[in-house]
Amino acid sequence: MFKIFRDLWQITKKDLIEFTRDKLRLATFFIMPMFMMIMVGFIFPSQNSLKNISIGIVQSQSGEIGQKLADSVASLEPTAGSKAFKVTQYSSIEAIKDGIKKQEISGGLFIPSDFSDKIVSGGQTEVTIVEDQSNPQISQMVDAILSKTVEGFSQALGAEKLSQILITVNSLPQNQEHKVSIESIMTPIRANIVGLIAGNPNYFEFVAPGIIAMIVMTAVLTGLAASIAREKEQGTLDGMLISPINRLAIILGKAFAQSIRGLIQGIIVMILAIIFFGVTIHGNVLLIALILLLGVFSFVGLGILVSAVATEQETATQLLFMFQFPMLFLSGVFFPILLMPPFMQTISKIIPLTYAITALRKVMVLNAGFSAVQNEILILLVFGIVTLSISVPVFKRVITR
Repeated sequence: MFKIFRDLWQITKKDLIEFTRDKLRLATFFIMPMFMMIMVGFIFPSQNSLKNISIGIVQSQSGEIGQKLADSVASLEPTAGSKAFKVTQYSSIEAIKDGIKKQEISGGLFIPSDFSDKIVSGGQTEVTIVEDQSNPQISQMVDAILSKTVEGFSQALGAEKLSQILITVNSLPQNQEHKVSIESIMTPIRANIVGLIAGNPNYFEFVAPGIIAMIVMTAVLTGLAASIAREKEQGTLDGMLISPINRLAIILGKAFAQSIRGLIQGIIVMILAIIFFGVTIHGNVLLIALILLLGVFSFVGLGILVSAVATEQETATQLLFMFQFPMLFLSGVFFPILLMPPFMQTISKIIPLTYAITALRKVMVLNAGFSAVQNEILILLVFGIVTLSISVPVFKRVITR
């Protein structure tokens, strides 16, 4: 047993030293996770709101109240110093539709000319929100913000009218506890949102654990398969096989070397996420390390299996791409699994990366403990044992030929 561990360490050390000799590959090793994290970080900014989205407004001859509504939309600042919309005035609703067709704007608000008159006379009126259906994601956010702004403006007008009535009602003799307030009439029920952790996590904090897990797993899969395939092409694998080194140690040594490289890249990504994008790690760092290790363990068997089947690096790369590309979308790296169709959700459940990402999000974002992620940890462990028990005998049989 001691000899196996000694041989394993020698193979691991050999692979790591060989890796550091190629300066270009070493530079790429550090640059790739930095580039990917920075690129994705700016695609998914830290703010939870829109910034400077171009919209059109029609409000000419809509009166003083219509002008106030238009000003409310134009001055809306979800975050301090950052306006939600860049407003352009249009002459008609048809002009707004034209602007959307030309992609000059991403939506519009039409305030009718009799808007103020109807409100002053005690009637009810409406505004029209024109959406850009060519971009559903942006359109959904624009529609939601415009709707909330109009709703809030409407409630403020209603409160102003009620205040005149309540001045009279509250001036009548009555107990203080029975005084009627505008707030109790306008909003008799309030919702209080409470999170598990302090603050307001942004969308990038949802993405960051997925990217960390994906980079680590990809590094292990790609590196392991390419390393063994390269040894086959160069003929150095034959030299190791005829040496007195245990064959299990050769397989595990290479897997261990790639695991170390993958974990280093994961640490780089995590540091970048914390420093540049404000990601806060709320959970236990040791538990995060355990999840990453088990995630690597769950993929080692697959990497060995691919390397056993592939005779060349190019073949290994193509086979891995066939696995990695679907995983990118089905494991919940960028999109919530719950929003996928049911059959896609079923497929995602057989991908180990799904469980690694889920566990990392629980710990990093929700400050979950071991008991909250024990199911994911068990699944990763079982997946690794099963794939290794299949891949190691297959690899031994293939290299013996």
